[in-house]
Amino acid sequence: MARVLISMPEEFLTKIDEVAGTENRTRSELIREALRTYIHRQKVRENTLAIKNANILETLLD
Repeated sequence: MARVLISMPEEFLTKIDEVAGTENRTRSELIREALRTYIHRQKVRENTLAIKNANILETLLD
């Protein structure tokens, strides 16, 4: 697994650590899950937009 160095405000890191502790996870696990969720949501948004555009195009071509 690759390692990544990121910078963030100390307060943000504190909140991450609090959530990770509450969920019995490591900081890395929590951040990986957050990124997976973000990437999934972006794909859903892209697919939704593509479907919307296809519907508009279909309507125009009818």
